[in-house]
Amino acid sequence: MNFLVFLVMFGWIPLVLYLFSQLPVQRALVISFIGAWLFLPQASFPLVGLPDLTKMSATCYGILLATIIFDAKRFQLFKFSWIDIPMAIWCLCPIASSLTNDLGLYDGLAQALGQTVTWGFPYFLGRLYLGNLSGLRQLATGIIIGGILYVPLCLLEIRLSPQLHRWIYGYHAHSFEQTFRLGGFRPTVFMEHGLMLGVWMMSATLMAIWLWRAGTLTRLGDIPIIWCVLALGVTFVLLRSTGAYALLLISLVILFTVTWSRSSIAIWLLALLMAGYLAISSTGLLTPTYTRQLVATTSQITGPDRAASLSFRLENEQTLSAKARIRPIFGWGGWGRARIYNDQGQDVSVTDSLWIIAFGNHGLVGLVSLMTALILPVLTLARRIPVSNWTHPAAAPVAALSVALIMYGLDCLVNAMINPVFALAAGGLSGLAVQKINMKRPRRAGSKKIAT
Repeated sequence: MNFLVFLVMFGWIPLVLYLFSQLPVQRALVISFIGAWLFLPQASFPLVGLPDLTKMSATCYGILLATIIFDAKRFQLFKFSWIDIPMAIWCLCPIASSLTNDLGLYDGLAQALGQTVTWGFPYFLGRLYLGNLSGLRQLATGIIIGGILYVPLCLLEIRLSPQLHRWIYGYHAHSFEQTFRLGGFRPTVFMEHGLMLGVWMMSATLMAIWLWRAGTLTRLGDIPIIWCVLALGVTFVLLRSTGAYALLLISLVILFTVTWSRSSIAIWLLALLMAGYLAISSTGLLTPTYTRQLVATTSQITGPDRAASLSFRLENEQTLSAKARIRPIFGWGGWGRARIYNDQGQDVSVTDSLWIIAFGNHGLVGLVSLMTALILPVLTLARRIPVSNWTHPAAAPVAALSVALIMYGLDCLVNAMINPVFALAAGGLSGLAVQKINMKRPRRAGSKKIAT
């Protein structure tokens, strides 16, 4: 770790304040969040009485401070709504988890504060600033621009191996051994893992495709949007992230299916499938017999290597789920109590999925609240803005962000990559969902108008 790490981490809050003093607030927020997520280092500094300073906590602190200084009246616009309940429960449930495990109120408050900074603050800022069509368009456009900025960096690391974090900040962000995949290197740039980068570039590619198709964006500066779509698409294919490939394919199938059929049933079916998988996995209904059958089928489709990885993941989740069911309501709390240890006290568990972490630490209350916070805004907007309007230039960013958010929820079933930008999107989509949305159709068939 070199001096630049300290400089950018502790200098980020003043930079956020400067952005809010010079730019429109929505643009300043999007630049602050995406800029931090893409380019700040994977680093953590302890703060007395507060969660550790990370690139996302520094961004949230800076934006909240900027709002107090430059836009304090905005806090008065926020009204707690029914759609905010799942996120509030997710942020506060560590208190109940600590108390029911005799860890004490102080531990619960500390854990809840950390969870609030990681999830609650981005969600709240999305509710505060992005809960309208213009704000969500700013976010979708920002994600596309962020993806374009990452294109040359990804190509560089595909060719030379993931080295940018080490070259600039002095150390690798994650295990270098996990960067070699499918006969080549999987880039990480300034993110923690190649899987995290894959989901990000999937989201950027999805935004670019859908906003180009809807005519929401025709150019980014002097560059025609079609060239951005091609650059993102080619780079995405080269990432060697098979999970992200599947997410993009599912995303496009959903978007084209719901707009062609003029029905949101595909989104509801996916949400039900996710809920069904969680119900089966958390209750122990996914027995070893079913697991072997699933692994055998996977081996025929994707090959033995991917099947072995799936088998290892499912075996770990079954063991961890069995322990979580001992304390099913609020979980085991923190300090690794939900993990599995051998007779020598060594941790022998692997928590690859965010859902099993939430279930083990905070029980069914935590698991249900987290997944509901990610999916509820999507389902609500699919009902309030008819999917037949998802190709409208004004509604296309909402559609793309909604599908990207539910894809992130789907990814949480197999990976444990925390990305606060999706919590920000969930907040913005929730803010729009509780607004009055007027659907005005002119007399001429085929043209539509959306107003908020």
